[in-house]
Amino acid sequence: MQLHLYDTFTRNVLPIAPEDGHKFRFYCCGPTVYGPAHIGNFRTFLIQDLFRRVLEMTGSQTLHVRNLTDVDDKTIRQSQAEGRTLTAFTQYWTERFHADCAALNLLPPHVEPSAVVHIPEQIELIETLIKNGNAYRTDDGSVYFKVDSFASYGALSRLAERSITTDTVDREQSDEYDRESAADFALWKARRPEDGENFWASPFGEGRPGWHIECSAMAMKHLGETLDLHSGGVDLIFPHHENEIAQSEAATGKTFARHWFHVAHLLVDSRKMSKSLGNLYTLEDLVARGHTADELRYVLLSGTYRQPLNFTLDSLSAARKALARLRSLQQHLGTPSSESLDLSALGIFTPVAEALCHDLNSPEALGKLFTIAKTLLAIPAGDPSLAVHSNGLAIVLKALGLTLLAPPVTETPIPDEIIALAEQRLAARQSKNWAESDRLRDEIAKAGWQIKDAAASYELSAL
Repeated sequence: MQLHLYDTFTRNVLPIAPEDGHKFRFYCCGPTVYGPAHIGNFRTFLIQDLFRRVLEMTGSQTLHVRNLTDVDDKTIRQSQAEGRTLTAFTQYWTERFHADCAALNLLPPHVEPSAVVHIPEQIELIETLIKNGNAYRTDDGSVYFKVDSFASYGALSRLAERSITTDTVDREQSDEYDRESAADFALWKARRPEDGENFWASPFGEGRPGWHIECSAMAMKHLGETLDLHSGGVDLIFPHHENEIAQSEAATGKTFARHWFHVAHLLVDSRKMSKSLGNLYTLEDLVARGHTADELRYVLLSGTYRQPLNFTLDSLSAARKALARLRSLQQHLGTPSSESLDLSALGIFTPVAEALCHDLNSPEALGKLFTIAKTLLAIPAGDPSLAVHSNGLAIVLKALGLTLLAPPVTETPIPDEIIALAEQRLAARQSKNWAESDRLRDEIAKAGWQIKDAAASYELSAL
């Protein structure tokens, strides 16, 4: 069984295999640690986690690198606004990011490089680009990449097929700029008063690196000059990944990444997430509303990664019910017989793994999983034939990264009017007025409560 994945560069679904035949080396653009990551950010990180899990399910070894952007326009601007050192500021948000990753059951990357720590590698790469004639210094001590020196610039994003805002290539100082502007971009930014103490010495003068050069230097430092795969959200295709390709290949003369893997946006209530619209959620926001990280993970797996996914709070409630059914299946089958779970143990769950291997089709995989669950749950508990399926379930749950931990039990006060209805129903049952008993049960349910009968009592619980 082999994973096949859509490649943004060729626009084809291709088999995934390591260039060296041993270990698949891939780089994921990580968070800019200047605030809490929102659930749209985590859709990308979670799908990258699914990619790694499925690849490892097939028996492949992986080397997963995900960086931390801890110096750029945003981190400097926000740390200055709060009167904190860049190190203290970014460390706080890095720890918050790690806590959210753990809650969502994301596998930690094998290497998590910091942009600040790798400034020497960035300076070395910039020197190579200047020597090769692909970059130039300006009077203020900044260094820019000369876009027209790289003939294939724009190949990833099909820039030549789109409308460009200018026929001339201007220099661009900002880390993020017009998505339709083929501008010379900053590799090194000369020291400015608004940067405060956030500057480093270099052969070009005091300053700091541009955002784009950071990822190229960190990726090649830990994965070599040609990566097996590079990943990020679709918003990074241009200009960030286009610029990475240009500066990396101009420096080495080699293909930067053999495969490009991008994840589509997350919408909220069919709209783009925005603070102004009040629809930008963090994991902490959702937990405060009584939801769990496993429920969010399930929702983020429920759509194909190549299409925008519409998130709603109702989808979290639906996820809770779906996870409860999978939890019932897990209990029904019992404990896996072995900790060593290879594909030979998939059995009846093979179609689930096959769906995941076909371009990470997680919605199809979940659909097949519930079809199998219906079949197995129909077999009486304790039937000897059930135990053989526990290993297969464990394999696909691990690939999906679902923990199936039960949601926390919260005590909801029972309103007096619901208790009154339950007492009336108990009296109706005791007088064998079954029609009235049924009517009262339905009225209780409409109010959001479930009633369970005992011999001469009842139990109420919130739906």
